[in-house]
Amino acid sequence: MSRFEADHWQTRFDALRAVHHVPGAALAVLVDGEIHELATGVLHRGTGVPVTTDSVFQSGSIAKVYTATLVMQLVDSGELRLDTRVADVLPGFALADAEVARSVTIGQLLSHTSGISGDFVLDTGRGDDCLARYVEACADLGQDCPPGTIVSYCSAGYTILGRVVEVVTGQTWDEALRSRLLEPLGLERTMTLPEEALRFQVAMSHLGELGSDPEPAPVWDMMPRSAGPYGRVLVTAADVVRFARMHLDGGGRVLSAESAATMRRHVVDCLDEWSFMANGWGHGWALYDWDGVAGYGHDGASGGQFSYLRVVPGSGVVAALLTNGGGATGFFVELFQELLGELAGVRMPDAFAPPAEPRPVDVAPLVGTYEREGVRLTISERGGRPRLGLQLTGGMADYAPPFEVDLVAVSDTVLAMPGLGPVSVPWLPLVFGTLPNGGPYVYFGMRAAPKTVRFEHQRL
Repeated sequence: MSRFEADHWQTRFDALRAVHHVPGAALAVLVDGEIHELATGVLHRGTGVPVTTDSVFQSGSIAKVYTATLVMQLVDSGELRLDTRVADVLPGFALADAEVARSVTIGQLLSHTSGISGDFVLDTGRGDDCLARYVEACADLGQDCPPGTIVSYCSAGYTILGRVVEVVTGQTWDEALRSRLLEPLGLERTMTLPEEALRFQVAMSHLGELGSDPEPAPVWDMMPRSAGPYGRVLVTAADVVRFARMHLDGGGRVLSAESAATMRRHVVDCLDEWSFMANGWGHGWALYDWDGVAGYGHDGASGGQFSYLRVVPGSGVVAALLTNGGGATGFFVELFQELLGELAGVRMPDAFAPPAEPRPVDVAPLVGTYEREGVRLTISERGGRPRLGLQLTGGMADYAPPFEVDLVAVSDTVLAMPGLGPVSVPWLPLVFGTLPNGGPYVYFGMRAAPKTVRFEHQRL
């Protein structure tokens, strides 16, 4: 391990960003008790304005950890418990499965073990009632798997948690975040609304195919206000590190040490160890095991911006990387393998990829249609190779047209899909498993999609 050598890391930061076609990025690292900040590239390829260390990016799903922290504050005050039923806080709370609506708990939402279909995207307007209206619309939201069985990443659950925060505190989620976390921690360049971000230099999202320079997105903000609790906290890299440092230090002034520990205490294993590069999940944090060295963190994606946060508690190292497009995950993996290797003595795994020589696999047990909220996946075989048909549905339907693509077998239960369109990785995993009730499912993006249609296996 060594101290942070700014010149060395700036050189590597610049070089790796260019290799991976990332327009711009900001990095903050806590080591030896000091936060170091670096910036590289441009905020917008059309204007050429450079990224600075105080530039604001979209953090995507890292927002979930902020919402989880607000919830755990209410556990500290005795207003909530992890086993509190959502229905006891939100009168009239309804889902398609009435029994799940009656019994699902705060802890299950925090740990992504509610089984509720997670990718429910709904624009309920810019008003202060946006979360209340979103939760009302969840009355038709179904289940991907039974509660308390497996981890299935659930963004909808975090909007529900945001509404729980509102009902308990009497504030909007945005106000609660500001008064209960951002202001006490001095996070002056962290906010939730676009009009607040415009006070600062803001990174533009970029979209394009991997391996080429992406172009500026048609709009900066692609998320509705109702997405705030799961996906829209606007940040600088240093503010993300300051927030994580509070957790590393045991909660400080805003959270008890017990609740900080609960958020990173193991709840469930992850069968899909590649989508978030996580081995397990706690009550808010993704959990990592780097050859016996424990860590925690979270990733985020928002309309072409990609963010990454890693905490290595044993060495006191925290690192946050914010990017605005391109091959961001490859950039992150290569940079953090070097960075955490030198500063924290850990080896992060490589990004997911199939073997150089595809292995034979019996596709027959996997063939069929799998479906969850927003996504329908059909596995077939063509020319001796597994093949995927993917269609976005419901509120996700406008994001991309249906397509088909050949898959590459990694094992009997893992297939690799080429990363197409505006994604940050060249390969995406499809991981097949079986629920405790015997029902087959596939993980896609660590969301469980149960098999809904079985049909005779045919070789096309």
